[in-house]
Amino acid sequence: MPRLSLVVPVYQVRSYLSECLDSVLTQDCTDFEVIAVDDCSTDGSGTILDEYARRDPRIRVTHLTDNVGLGRARNAGLEMAQGDYVLFLDSDDTLTPGALTAISDRIDATDSPEILVYDYARSYWDGRIRPNQRRDLLRADGPDVFRLTDRPGLLDLLQIVWNKAYRRDFIARHGLTFPPGYYEDAPWTFCSLISAESIAVLDRVCVEYRQRREGGNILRTVSRKHFDVFDQYRRVFDFLDERPELAEWRGPMFRKMVDHYLTVLKQPGRLPRVSRAEFFHRAAADYRALRPAGFVRPAGARGHKYTLLERDSYAAMAGVMAAVKFRQAVGSRARTALNRSKRGAMGVFYQSQLRLPLDENLALFSAYWSRGVSCNPAAVDAELARLAPHIRRVWAIRPDAVDQVPKGVRYVRVGSREYWTALARAKYLVNNVNFADSVVKREGQIHLQTHHGTPLKTMGLDQRKYPASTDMDFDKLLQRCDRWDFSLSSNRFSTAIWERVYPCPYTSLETGYPRNDVLVNATSDDVRRARAALGLAEGTRAFLYVPTHREYQPGFTPSLDLARLAEELGPDVTLMVRGHYFYGTSPHIAELRRSGRVVDVSGHPRVEELYLAADALITDYSSAMFDYAVLDRPIIIYAPDWDIYSAVRGTYFDLLQEAPGAVATSQAELIRLLGADPYGDEDAAARRAAFRRRFCEFDDGQAAERVVRRVFLGEQDLLPLVPFADRPHAPTPAQALALTERA
Repeated sequence: MPRLSLVVPVYQVRSYLSECLDSVLTQDCTDFEVIAVDDCSTDGSGTILDEYARRDPRIRVTHLTDNVGLGRARNAGLEMAQGDYVLFLDSDDTLTPGALTAISDRIDATDSPEILVYDYARSYWDGRIRPNQRRDLLRADGPDVFRLTDRPGLLDLLQIVWNKAYRRDFIARHGLTFPPGYYEDAPWTFCSLISAESIAVLDRVCVEYRQRREGGNILRTVSRKHFDVFDQYRRVFDFLDERPELAEWRGPMFRKMVDHYLTVLKQPGRLPRVSRAEFFHRAAADYRALRPAGFVRPAGARGHKYTLLERDSYAAMAGVMAAVKFRQAVGSRARTALNRSKRGAMGVFYQSQLRLPLDENLALFSAYWSRGVSCNPAAVDAELARLAPHIRRVWAIRPDAVDQVPKGVRYVRVGSREYWTALARAKYLVNNVNFADSVVKREGQIHLQTHHGTPLKTMGLDQRKYPASTDMDFDKLLQRCDRWDFSLSSNRFSTAIWERVYPCPYTSLETGYPRNDVLVNATSDDVRRARAALGLAEGTRAFLYVPTHREYQPGFTPSLDLARLAEELGPDVTLMVRGHYFYGTSPHIAELRRSGRVVDVSGHPRVEELYLAADALITDYSSAMFDYAVLDRPIIIYAPDWDIYSAVRGTYFDLLQEAPGAVATSQAELIRLLGADPYGDEDAAARRAAFRRRFCEFDDGQAAERVVRRVFLGEQDLLPLVPFADRPHAPTPAQALALTERA
């Protein structure tokens, strides 16, 4: 039997679950089991659990058929526990390194107490770590092992179960289980502590308690379920009634109950406004019914609130709360005035347009900081024209890029009066990056964030760990992301990352990337046209080289000797080179282009057409690999500086180990691969197949239609995904040529 059993209830935590499980599985103490309880999650959390269980036998997973809530999910895990001690860990929290060893050692040092209490710290979304404010209660003052009567201050710790290790025979002897409803930790915590014959403490942070910016805490949800707190304290007092020997704890439990009721009443994000008086009267009834004989109210403002409860004087209590609210409102008005002053800098004209009604049939599109008409927004634009032609479509374009706008596309120049009008009045704003900080999100506007790639490199808040890669203001980043209503994803991997690194109140749409629809649906004619437009002769092999941006390089200087590579590959091979959009025009590539040795496609407006034309992709760390994989054509990873790139920018997986095909780390190795054609062998195909299933999960050729129907037409049910095995993809250039010859 294991020494420790960790019960991890899981519900809708795909963005944080891997971090939680990894924090357990990488502990230096290995004498444990993990019992993960999937509480009927619908976000793929259950699948993540199963994947971990397949890799590590210490994890056992049970999938509940109904959503039963946190308490009962813990009970389901508790029934499966086999360890000497039971620990609870919420599935968005993490253990600190060495925590289980420290817990096990302390248990040994204190002769196996019934409860071991250890410390925690709050871990905030912005990187802050805040220690437990009552960590002083865990200092090793006095005997190592004690009863609660010796250290009653432990009751002032947060009412949580996941900062304790419980001896399993102690749990069984007292019949401890979690009740249903909100505040389920209160009866378990209080009843266990007052019953324990032996308690010990560990003055060490063992858990990081995640403080999400958005969501994750049902206690911040406005609901009548907060009335559950009455049932939870009734259970505490029923426990006391059944155990007369614990009568000394009626007074302390009464204080905890009253303070808890007052906290629920005070917090603005819990009770519906219409229910506050009812809650107060219920609390007052409990006060009178459960007040112990001889109870003495605390002094000061807290004691005054006790008096108001005892008298059931809601009007007086409402007056006290209104006075506090008024003081807060004065500060809020001052901040609002300051914000209005700042907004004045946006321009009087924009302000005037913001006061006009929204245009319900206007959509404003932008891509890559308004550099042109491309990417996911362009694919959504085209599908919107087909399914909802009544919605007018306008693009925001930088003045220096208007000559690249395709014929027939309506556009406004960034910074013009027409631009500010469209920003202020369009019902729909679509972008694959963020609009400028000065853009105001109006009530009723819908912001669609399409993104522009699957992340290999760290993004959003994760970039804080790699300061050399960015000088981003993360507070402003999140203010921009707060405007999103929808965030697109092409795979569950991306969804989990987006939701964690951009923790804002949007809805994730797992639709696939609209720009990749053409890679699924294109015909032989489309492939031939794409190649003809690039001047590729029939029978020519075309390699598309797409290197990514490197923060530690000021400009685009390819790590490949392109002239030599073109010469080594021979006259029947054309090398197409597409530099990252951050770099702009490259003199180096321009010189090679003049020599005729390579084709510079950096300025090509539709990268999807380049994908269709290419026989194979060569890239380093560009997200192009995830899109090109839809085509199921060879991908060669050229990664000569992986150690530097991954250290400076940070990555989400080891590309050298999980590549979509053959890997070269030097130019000589790359030339050998391309010349001998092992990049297309069975091993490379197997790597590509696994990569495609992971990262092309939702790219079935119907992404744009899903987006338009959900975002613009308001349809709630997304089109079902085409099964992976049944999905077509565009023919290869060789297949397209063969079809032409047969025709």
